Amino acid sequence: MLAARRSAPFVDADWVFELKWDGVRSLLSWDGATVVLHSRTGNDISAKYPELSTFRADRSLVLDGEIVALDDNGRPSFERLQQRMNLTGAREIAAAGITVPISYVVFDVLFDDGDITDEPWETRRGRLDALQLQSPFAPSAVVDSDPTALWALVEERGFEGIMAKRRGSRYRPAARSSDWLKITRFRQVRAMVGGFLPGDGARAGAFGSLLLGLWDEGGLRWIGAVGSGFGDVALRAIRETLDVLEVADSPFHPDPGLPGDAVWVEPRLVAVVQYKEFTGSGRLRGPSFKGFADDDASSITWEREGPAGPG
Repeated sequence: MLAARRSAPFVDADWVFELKWDGVRSLLSWDGATVVLHSRTGNDISAKYPELSTFRADRSLVLDGEIVALDDNGRPSFERLQQRMNLTGAREIAAAGITVPISYVVFDVLFDDGDITDEPWETRRGRLDALQLQSPFAPSAVVDSDPTALWALVEERGFEGIMAKRRGSRYRPAARSSDWLKITRFRQVRAMVGGFLPGDGARAGAFGSLLLGLWDEGGLRWIGAVGSGFGDVALRAIRETLDVLEVADSPFHPDPGLPGDAVWVEPRLVAVVQYKEFTGSGRLRGPSFKGFADDDASSITWEREGPAGPG
């Protein structure tokens, strides 16, 4: 189930509120013998997070939650979590489990000895509270009706934002519903990477910026470039992936603003970018890279992610 967007917090007795966790969304399935983790796109990511295989229960369950890594100040850090997301070797993954510990924050139950997605939110939440989860598993805390203090905490600690969920609402698999609302401290957009600019100076051998676009009428509509928010390790790792995806032709619609020295890539990477606003010409102002999302590339459209998108 996916959330619509809302620009600011609100007070309403028909809604509850939770922190928005800056991590990797995943479903955890327990069949009485095995734990399996699936990403939003259905990929099995169990091997990447072996510490979560310790989950146990006395019945079959499917949980919805977020895999989270904390920074040195106790804040969820997607950048830190990315140090684990692309690892494949067993030794690397085991070592990362020590240097980048994770938690699984649970906010919904979809199956509890039977499908309960049609049950109201309160019923599903009651099932979650009854699980009595232990580390590295934890339920997401819920605030009733008035999120003012929670939003103050978000701003004070630099968290990403909050989630609002309508009481009585059912769980809608694979649907984006206004029964869930994401309210972020900064605006964010998901965008396709369609190219990059070569780096120079300290970034020689990496890249200067990523060229971003949104699907619109069969091609990418250019929305600008992002060159900030990258750590040194990320710069090198991303460049390796870009080299593999390099193509001869531009995936963007013709645009006089596109740089002439761009290197084009097959648009397969979905970047999450924080920004101040869209300009009148449809460009991102003040963009900063937050990470990559494991999302369906076909959903990254101008209609959905552009300035007039839902929410």
